[in-house]
Amino acid sequence: MKSVTVSIDVPQTPEQVYDFLDVMAHHERFTNHYLTDYRYSGPDRGVGSRATVTVALGGTKTDVSIEVVEADAPRRIVERNVSAGGRRLAHGTYAIEPLPTGGSHISFTYAWVRAPLADRLLAPAVRATMRHANRTVMQRLAAELARHVPTTDS
Repeated sequence: MKSVTVSIDVPQTPEQVYDFLDVMAHHERFTNHYLTDYRYSGPDRGVGSRATVTVALGGTKTDVSIEVVEADAPRRIVERNVSAGGRRLAHGTYAIEPLPTGGSHISFTYAWVRAPLADRLLAPAVRATMRHANRTVMQRLAAELARHVPTTDS
């Protein structure tokens, strides 16, 4: 399946954005419109940080295990997502780039490595649903950053 990428520009520096995203518990603040019942394990931040969440999306609910598998401060965080009894494997990648005028460009790419047959048969609808949910994630992330991370202009 083709990956889905969404992005947003924020006034915070890449270091500030990375420091916020690096803490797994912060993700609940901007994803809880479709990811609920967060259960954490491993370190609070960085590689090995984990959460198991319940995903309510597209009329279905399923548990997903999320683990940070790569962290390259302040540029990139890669999460491995496993669900559907291991039949669905994907990577979620946050990429953070400095903007020429200050601030950061944040993109999130959800890329399926393996997907159940139903996902593959309904790929256009699955991708559209993920794109919509993750656009909302980016807007909510920007709002959380504005609320909790001061900019140099503040």
